[in-house]
Amino acid sequence: MSDYDPGYDGHDGGHDVDYGHYEAGQEHGALDQLHQAQGSESDYDKQYGVYEADHHAAESTDFSQGHHVEYDQAPAVHYESDDYTNYSHDATEDDHVFAAEGSEHAHQADYSELDALRERFDTAFVEGTEYHGGEAEIAAK
Repeated sequence: MSDYDPGYDGHDGGHDVDYGHYEAGQEHGALDQLHQAQGSESDYDKQYGVYEADHHAAESTDFSQGHHVEYDQAPAVHYESDDYTNYSHDATEDDHVFAAEGSEHAHQADYSELDALRERFDTAFVEGTEYHGGEAEIAAK
């Protein structure tokens, strides 16, 4: 607005002037909201037990029994008697024990989350002043 206003000093310039206001506009609004979640989980378990046993046994037994008698008769008499026993024993034993026990565990977890908010507003607006009066008429459209 200018500093000069013709209505204050009583002088209107001799013209019949009418001011109006012209508006035109266009607005667009968009609001996008995105929510995305993703999850992943993996487990692994293993238990094992190993048992091993070996046993070996061997035994050998020998037994012998005998009796010997000898007799001679001549001018001198000879007599002989033998009793004998023979025993043999062999033994062996092997033991083997193996034991193992164990467990494994693995765990993996992934999680992601995305929140997004997008805002877009387009505004196109035209504003003008209409001038009516005098010899010419000007309008901004």
